[in-house]
Amino acid sequence: MLDIKDIMGRLALERQLFHSEADFQHALAWKIHELQPLAKIRLEVPSGRFDRRERIDILVTTERTHYALELKYKKRRLECLSGGEKFALTNDGAQDIGRYDFIKDVARLERYVSSTENTVGCALFLTNDDLYWKASPRGINSAAFFLHEGRELDDRNPLAWHERTGEGTMRGRTESFRLGGNYSINWKNYSSIPNLPNATFRYLALEIANLLQLKNDRVGNGFKSVQVKLVGVGEVNVKYDAAGKILDVTSSE
Repeated sequence: MLDIKDIMGRLALERQLFHSEADFQHALAWKIHELQPLAKIRLEVPSGRFDRRERIDILVTTERTHYALELKYKKRRLECLSGGEKFALTNDGAQDIGRYDFIKDVARLERYVSSTENTVGCALFLTNDDLYWKASPRGINSAAFFLHEGRELDDRNPLAWHERTGEGTMRGRTESFRLGGNYSINWKNYSSIPNLPNATFRYLALEIANLLQLKNDRVGNGFKSVQVKLVGVGEVNVKYDAAGKILDVTSSE
């Protein structure tokens, strides 16, 4: 089992911040290797199912479970020394795009996990930009993708840009999302460098379970057929045998 809170806590003792998302990715993968030396760890693994360009940032395989991690690392301007190393972080900005891309990661992980046996996903967002975790009246065009502390993401409504959003903002990002799971936005402290602006880092970790398997667990073995919502597909009829094994999946439409 991967305990993300424990892993991030241990990583923060060695690395308070990172130069880039790739730097964060490699440091996190190495820390997982140190804590799980028998696990197989691979980076940028093709998902191989829905889009050839899609990659899993970190794929950890243990004896029983695959863990698929998608990472985001967004920065505000910060110059400092940490661990004897100089850092000069630039300002990423474009928080609306950053929020959208994180929600897209969640939706992609839902699809991947629901189509891959014995797999758990985690969408992980690390940032020193407090505009991500603070509620703000600004940015109404991207309100559906807000990630402020205490928000609840659920499967009741599609998440989409406001109708007044400019084409430039949405370029390459026009897709809307209807999540299959429910998620509580709960940011956790990662690190803080005293007496500097933009020097508090926090992270958000959303665990993505196999939604189809969860439905299977809920209905029990006595059912021969049940209608469920399969992420990325919609409503489907799922047929089971007496032991609960899936026999067939057909569209409800």
